[in-house]
This record gives sequence, C-alpha cells and structure tokens, in this order.
Amino acid sequence: MKAVNAKKQRKHPPDYREGYREGYRLGLCEAVKRLNSPEVESRRAIKIMYVPQGFQAIDTGITEALQQLVTELVISAPETMLEVAAREMPDAVLVMNGLHVFPSNHLEQISEIRKLGIPTAIWFADDPYFTEDTSEICKSYDHVFTHELGCLEFYRSLGAISVHYLPLCVNPQMFYPRRTGPQYQYDIVFIGNAFRNRTELFDALTPYLLGKKVLIAGGFWERLSCYEQLSPFIKDGFIPPEETANYYSGAKLVINIHRPWEGGMDNRNTFQLPSRSINPRTYEISACGTMQLTDVREDLGSLYRPGVDLETFASGEELQEKIDYYLKHEQERRKIALQGLKTTLSRHTFTSRLPYLLNVIMTRT
Repeated sequence: MKAVNAKKQRKHPPDYREGYREGYRLGLCEAVKRLNSPEVESRRAIKIMYVPQGFQAIDTGITEALQQLVTELVISAPETMLEVAAREMPDAVLVMNGLHVFPSNHLEQISEIRKLGIPTAIWFADDPYFTEDTSEICKSYDHVFTHELGCLEFYRSLGAISVHYLPLCVNPQMFYPRRTGPQYQYDIVFIGNAFRNRTELFDALTPYLLGKKVLIAGGFWERLSCYEQLSPFIKDGFIPPEETANYYSGAKLVINIHRPWEGGMDNRNTFQLPSRSINPRTYEISACGTMQLTDVREDLGSLYRPGVDLETFASGEELQEKIDYYLKHEQERRKIALQGLKTTLSRHTFTSRLPYLLNVIMTRT
C-alpha cells in the first residue's frame, strides 16, 4: 500500500507539461509545413542580376528564391552595379530598395545600365517612409515595384510608367517553427524600435504587463514614460533575423505594431503619404507558427484573415483584452497560429511572389 501511495504522489517536474505542449505544437506545425510546401515553378532560362539592400532577411529570401526560379543569378554590390552589369550582360537587373547603403552615383549607374539595353527594376520595401528619396529614384527605373498601396498612384503621377503593387513576404528557411531554449520563451514578445506610437501603447499596457513574462527588444526604448518599470523586460539593440525567429517561435503571443508614417515621426515621408500596407514582420511572425496580434493596415484583409490567421486590435484596451484572453485559451491560440502558418506558406513566400515580378520585367515593351 505504501508503494502504491508513493507512486500516486510522484509528480512530474513542473516543466514536463510545458515540454509536452511544445512538442505537440511543433508536431502540428511540421504537419502544416508538409501539407503546404510552397510550389516552385520551373526555372526560366534567363540571367538576373540582383543588387541587395542589406536587409538580411529579405536579401537572403530573394537570393534563394531566384536561385530556384532562374538558370543564372549574379549578385552585385551597389557600388559596382554598372561594372558588373557591363561584364555579365544580364537579361535584367533587380535592385532592392535603393536606399541607405546605395552610393551617391546610384542613379547614374542605373542610367548607364539602361543604355546597355538591360531592363532595370526596383522593389521598394520601405514605403512610404522615405518618399523624399523614392520620389526621385522611381523615375530612373524601367519598372517600379512597391509593397505599399499608397505609393502606386504617387509614383505614376511622377512619371514612372510601369508601377506595380507587390506585397512583401517571408523566407521560410529563415523564419520557421523551431524548438527553443528557455531564454527565448516568453508570454508576450515585441521586437522593433521605439517609434512613438509604440511607446504610447506600451506605456498604457505597463500595469498589465508587470505580471507577465515579457520581452521588448529594439532601440530607443528609453523614450518610454514607464521605462523604469518596463526596463527588466527590455533587450536593447538590434536582434539578428535568426535570433528574432527564435523569440517568435518561443513566444505564446507576438505583438505587431506598424511604425507611424506622419512627418516628424522618425521618417522621411516628405509627401505625407498614409501607409496602407502591412510590414514584413506580419509574415515573419506567422511563418514561425506563433499567434500574432497586429494593428490594422488596409491591405491586411486581402493577405490574411483577421480572427482566423491572426488577431487584430484598434486600441490599447482591445489589445490587453485579447492578450489576456488568448493567454488563457491555449487551444484557440494554437488554432489561429497554425492557420496563420498555413496561409503564409501557401501564399506569402518569395518563391510564390517573385514569378509575378519576373513576368513583368521580362516582358519587352
């Protein structure tokens, strides 16, 4: 009898159930991945030259996708675009963003490349936050792609002829569900810089967050009015994409707050174009098989289904209510996360996005 009682009283360590739940979640994510592997079309017999911006997640995604979609890929640094294009004579040149790290003779190089008879295309990934610069850049390319709905007519009005809406997407080889250590496991995660709309939201949430396991990572979070209270949660500085994916995978909930577009709010949006499109973080969170809570942009509903693939909020009060609800309802949280993963893999990878771009730039006009 004593042996039986001892057996009944024996308990698993506290982390046993957490480990079981995590293993179960990852098993479900793996099943979703196997059933929704992105289809890759046959390689096109063309040579593409790609000029990266320095956004590791995007540049790696584009490079790996193009390696699957075209027979020959040439990579060039921004400083040597003309030299490489003249030597390699690609069928087309694709430039990512054209900002920040590009040299002062960027547009002169593009002009000379076009004189060689090589079509040029640019994909703006920072719209509309740098319209002071992109308003000039757009005029120099044969084809302009932007993820931002609000910039389509703007670029056309400036004289760009071939302007196309091309939403951003994700590299599922970099952002995917993975087993993480305890250092990456949180109730609530937000990764991004402390733009003012974000600090206002977190200041309002402070009393609620103090009782949770929270990570806030990025720069300038000393702007918080409640910085002293929230400082134990803050990891200062840039988080590389691979580590970001670890935090996303280890979180129960990830918050997504888009940056402000208004003038004077940490941007160069001189033309004051409202931002209407979702950010790359939207795709990256969902690709990690984690549920996200995001504020709303106009094109969100055409890319994801609110309440099915992810959840949305319009105020700090609504965000707090939904955080509280989904932390307490694991099964519902998991269901939405898995739907978000499924939609992302089936619709929003670089191998599914880039064929449209290639169709446009390889159509001779």
